Amino acid sequence: MMAESRRETFCRGFAEGVERFNRHRFWDAHESWEELWLEADSHMHRFLQGLIQIAAAYHHIQRGTYSGATRLIDSGCEKLASFPPDYCGLDRQKVVSAAVDHGERLTATLNAGGDSPSSPLISTSEFPRLVLLRSWESQVSDHW
Repeated sequence: MMAESRRETFCRGFAEGVERFNRHRFWDAHESWEELWLEADSHMHRFLQGLIQIAAAYHHIQRGTYSGATRLIDSGCEKLASFPPDYCGLDRQKVVSAAVDHGERLTATLNAGGDSPSSPLISTSEFPRLVLLRSWESQVSDHW
């Protein structure tokens, strides 16, 4: 069997991360993307780091560690802001928009002294989804 090309490796790992994110397996999405991040060039490195930070933020939200989530949301959104909204064939607009809203809500609650609420501040039904656009793989460079 022929070895998988660098581009195929990226596409497989990237799609795996999206699928895991959408199933609320945020730590696993983080891990999928981190494998790619370790070998990525500077632009893709920054893009993947933004996705990793958003996934890690939602992992913190699931665990109720909200202060860690707010920092990661801010950092992840800042990194993703420098890329077109459909960079790498990924429509992430709803995720970024939801993450900003969730970060603001968490910050307001934390600032009001509500760092250990008895119920989750963000329900799982509010978790956003990433969308891979049709023909997304054609937008991936061989030199990621």
